[in-house]
Amino acid sequence: MSAVPRLTTALSGPPLALESQLLAQSVNIEHWFRGQWQEHTPPFYGSVDLRNSHYKLAPVDTNLFPGGFNNLNPDFHALCVQAAQTAIEKVCPDARDALLIPENHTRNQFYLQNVATIARVLRHAGMNVRIGSLLPGLTQPLTVDLPDGKKLKLEPLKRVGNRVGVEGFDPCVVLLNNDLSAGIPDILRNTEQPLFPPLHAGWAVRRKSNHFAAYDDVAKAFAQMLGIDPWLINPYFETCGKINFQTHEGEECLAGYVSEILNDIRAKYKEYGVSDEPFVIVKADAGTYGMGIMTVKDASEVVGLNRKQRNKMAVVKEGLEVHEVLVQEGVHTYETVRDAVAEPVVYMIDRFVVGGFYRLNAQRGTDQNLNAPGMQFEPLAFAEPCSSPNPDDPDCAPNRFYAYGVIARLALLAASLELERTESLLDAAAA
Repeated sequence: MSAVPRLTTALSGPPLALESQLLAQSVNIEHWFRGQWQEHTPPFYGSVDLRNSHYKLAPVDTNLFPGGFNNLNPDFHALCVQAAQTAIEKVCPDARDALLIPENHTRNQFYLQNVATIARVLRHAGMNVRIGSLLPGLTQPLTVDLPDGKKLKLEPLKRVGNRVGVEGFDPCVVLLNNDLSAGIPDILRNTEQPLFPPLHAGWAVRRKSNHFAAYDDVAKAFAQMLGIDPWLINPYFETCGKINFQTHEGEECLAGYVSEILNDIRAKYKEYGVSDEPFVIVKADAGTYGMGIMTVKDASEVVGLNRKQRNKMAVVKEGLEVHEVLVQEGVHTYETVRDAVAEPVVYMIDRFVVGGFYRLNAQRGTDQNLNAPGMQFEPLAFAEPCSSPNPDDPDCAPNRFYAYGVIARLALLAASLELERTESLLDAAAA
């Protein structure tokens, strides 16, 4: 395997205090993770957005339907294949046929390349793969040209009894790469085949606040084991569930949470001698694609929003109205790529880190959301993925990536707890 590129884009120099602690206790950390994965089943795949502010390294978002596999370093395709084989064997050891259900982005070439990459991983893992589309009005197969000259064939989904597939293809497993923001389609309900991730992982049901509540539990347990302050890896958050941006309803509630979290951050900054300006991120409690997000540095900024601001926050993907928001501690990012502010995004299949990339945006600052117009991607690789740091060589590139892999796996573990809890609530409600 080739070495991790010594990117001038990444933070350079010796590991920071937190990273040094993670390196020094890597044996304990890996033992702890093994115990956790014996008790909890990881999602089939996931990606985690991280922010590294020198003094704090924390996840700010976890995606259970990752759409950027095309941005990973192709040299590490084999890692994805091995991890996918492990994940599939857990579901159905004899599985040979897999149905992949993507988003309805037929014109988004970058996303379609992601779909093609996932399909290639599954094929190399020993699966026959067909792509079933939820695209409205699709009655015949649709072939889409990709930038690399290859083609992607999308086929209309079919339901026969309690099984879903495409014409002439009855899959053993169904892999969703559609986050169900528009709701759960009837054709996918109550199927015999296992669906991964499960339907309740989609934004029709899932809430970011539930995820970060689970992450709070994970971070506290991990920090206690490590003997560190959980704040170093965990952003403060609160949830405001009675907001209507168009009518200004709930603004006082929102302002109160913003003020509370800003005060908590100031206290921590004072404790650690941090001179940065505190900020919070207000974002829709459900949804993705960087929509419905704003940076706030004073509670007064969320009271009396102008029309442009209200319109930006009121609606997210699929035109869904926002009435629940997450108020999350903002974590500065001090990584740069080609003079642009950047944040690492870590990709996992099953419990394994398989790579990642930097999301960079020259139009944004260290305290802003980078998942916005103008963003670009810089692949990074985890040469000896998340289990081979080198404490004897403090400036070794994998050391920083090891730290990223640890925090990303904590978020993945939180997603496992989150899905377990959601399933229990749904079962109780149905009983």
